[in-house]
Amino acid sequence: MIGMNEEKMIAIISEDPWMMEILQAAKSLELPDWWICAGFVRSKIWDTLHHFKERTPLPDIDVIYFDPTNLEEATEKKLEQRLANLLPNIPWSVKNEARMHLKSHMPPYSSAVDAISKFPETATALGVKIDDQGRVILTAPCGIHDVVHLEVRPTPYFTKTEERAQIYEERVAKKNWKSTWSQVQVERLFFSRANRLNEGG
Repeated sequence: MIGMNEEKMIAIISEDPWMMEILQAAKSLELPDWWICAGFVRSKIWDTLHHFKERTPLPDIDVIYFDPTNLEEATEKKLEQRLANLLPNIPWSVKNEARMHLKSHMPPYSSAVDAISKFPETATALGVKIDDQGRVILTAPCGIHDVVHLEVRPTPYFTKTEERAQIYEERVAKKNWKSTWSQVQVERLFFSRANRLNEGG
């Protein structure tokens, strides 16, 4: 689709009844600073750009929120169950980004959007939700250039250290997105300690 921009991305999602039903279910939880992110958005855009007639199946639907007042993992499981009661055929995954830095051994995030900005690749650093009027809101802290141009690159956060670069490399190799979306181009880092030293980091 030539000239894909944020407005068109929002329109594509708004016109998808399946996605809107999922967004309505997530909204019903009334979570603070919530978004549905990652593959939920990226795969829809890539499917559209590849003119697929059928939706590419998603391994999970990532619902994130930010609540520093309750860091219990059990709370996330209860929220997943509430969503499963609403839409049982959806592979729900609910995560409180206020605690996820503990799991990923990274500095604390300041918000859900901050967490999205620190996903491994820019094409996945996307989130959507609906407001009280039912309108789709998109967040793209790393921009939409890469996802709409079918380019996979690391977010700035994942180029900072050799360890993060390795996580990115392993993830893109495992995901093998090009096998599903043939036009996707993946940037490899091959980050070396010498490069890191030259950058002063």
